[in-house]
Amino acid sequence: MGEQSFVVHVWGQVQGVGFRYFTRERALQLGLRGYAYNLADGSVEILICGPEQGVQMMLGWLEHGPRTAEVTRMEYEEAPPPQKGGFHTN
Repeated sequence: MGEQSFVVHVWGQVQGVGFRYFTRERALQLGLRGYAYNLADGSVEILICGPEQGVQMMLGWLEHGPRTAEVTRMEYEEAPPPQKGGFHTN
């Protein structure tokens, strides 16, 4: 299996509920790199990159997010891999 890289946008109650923190923890558990950033419109943008299996598991998790969040919509598309290693938040 090769690497995959996607940029993901999630909407709903996803800011102020620990979404980025839990996303970072989950990504690191799965050996992924990228970022999770709050956007001005209230959504969160996530870039995930890594082994196909881990990326697919992360996409499934992001559909619901942590228990503290309420994801109402999620969209994603292929994207270039991140320039930096690790997983970052703003």
